[in-house]
Amino acid sequence: MSVVGEAGDGATAVDLAKRLRPAVVLMDCSLPGMNGLVAAGRIAKSYPETAVLMLSMHSEHTRVRQAAGVGARGYILKNAVDMDLESAIRRVAAGELVFDPKGLGALAAKAQQSNTLSPRQLEVLQLIVDGKSSREIAVHLDLSTHTIAAHRANIMQSLQMNNTAELVAYAIRNGLAVV
Repeated sequence: MSVVGEAGDGATAVDLAKRLRPAVVLMDCSLPGMNGLVAAGRIAKSYPETAVLMLSMHSEHTRVRQAAGVGARGYILKNAVDMDLESAIRRVAAGELVFDPKGLGALAAKAQQSNTLSPRQLEVLQLIVDGKSSREIAVHLDLSTHTIAAHRANIMQSLQMNNTAELVAYAIRNGLAVV
């Protein structure tokens, strides 16, 4: 096993995955700019031969569910003493799904909830948390302001939020966005 690249943010991770085409990407959920979940979704969609293994200090069901939803093949906790990182990497490389037992239990318990956000919605949510207006988000993502308004409305409906302040607080509290 060898490390072929290292990134400090999600956008760089996506670029490196494109250039290097690694067998496995070990991705932290909390990255500046494009967060790890959004980056993982882009990598999983664009390069399905690359297994994405999420690494996090957060055991909340929301994070595990989001990771599975964007196509990650595993999610392990940084402090999990019973989870060997090398073994987890080898297992996802071999095609297995590797989820920390604590996180997997939370995932199963919450699987019926319908508030899972798509990778694009997670990206829009991160930009909302960053304080960007709908117009700024539209320019950044090369989409129309109407599309961003629809994403914002769908996110708020999915999470059962009534205003942007509630949405931002929820996103930060549940690790859906990084500040």
